Amino acid sequence: MSVTAAAVVLAHADADAADRWVEVTGLLAVTGLGAAYGRGVHELWGRRGAGAVVSRWRAAAFPAGLVVLLLAQRGPVDEAAERSLAGHMVQHMILLLVAGPLLAAGGAGLPLTLAAPRRVRTVIARFRTGAAGRWLRRPLNLALVAAGVHTVVLWLWHLPKPYMWAEEGAWIHGVEHLSFTAAAWLLWSTVLAPGHRGLGGPATFLLLFAAGMPAAALGAVLTLASAPIYPAAAVAGPDPLADQQLAGLIMWIPMDVVMLVAAVAVFLRWMVRLDRSSPAGRELRPSREEIPA
Repeated sequence: MSVTAAAVVLAHADADAADRWVEVTGLLAVTGLGAAYGRGVHELWGRRGAGAVVSRWRAAAFPAGLVVLLLAQRGPVDEAAERSLAGHMVQHMILLLVAGPLLAAGGAGLPLTLAAPRRVRTVIARFRTGAAGRWLRRPLNLALVAAGVHTVVLWLWHLPKPYMWAEEGAWIHGVEHLSFTAAAWLLWSTVLAPGHRGLGGPATFLLLFAAGMPAAALGAVLTLASAPIYPAAAVAGPDPLADQQLAGLIMWIPMDVVMLVAAVAVFLRWMVRLDRSSPAGRELRPSREEIPA
């Protein structure tokens, strides 16, 4: 065997070993996160009146998000991501539009805090009572930070150089997917947060609109570009431009549809609540005495 061939074999072996380590690390992290959440929810439900903070459907949403996160890293989805840029974009959209919202719907803040070691809980408590913590506890401030993080993460990893770094390094690829999931989790937590921590209807509508516009712009750039933006190693098939355009559409359309549907649903729900709480709405609704037996 020549020196060059031996070097290729060793490099391939190192890459396979790195992939396995990333998979094992990710599996352990997801398992630990799920166990901590379960422990926190169990403790929370054991407290009188506290179980309403995390309802049963929220307790089911969080592990569902973890399962989606794992499925996006392996099997048919991962194989499609290896074959083409469009397949890779499908993987990204699953993390951003499915796993992230499910994790956010789980309302994991309090359960994970309860399951954390005492020292970690002390650090969290000190942060929450500090100036930065008090500032972030305001829903609007947190929403602005979440929208900014979501936009930066989305654009950063789809620039040509960072995208290729993630393609060539297993650990960087893992960090990329972690940042996508975390950014989506943070953004959708401001929308799906349990109780009073969520934003109001109009503010949530504007938040989703503001977060969706940069994503739509990135999808439009990929779709409408007249030449491939990424190196040939990132695309597949006889027509790299067609692969890139399909990837742009996969980002553009699902992201816009999900953001728009969520924004309209939140706004309509706010309108219904406003109507029910208004004097006119109360007058239009019959009282119990007026309802015939």
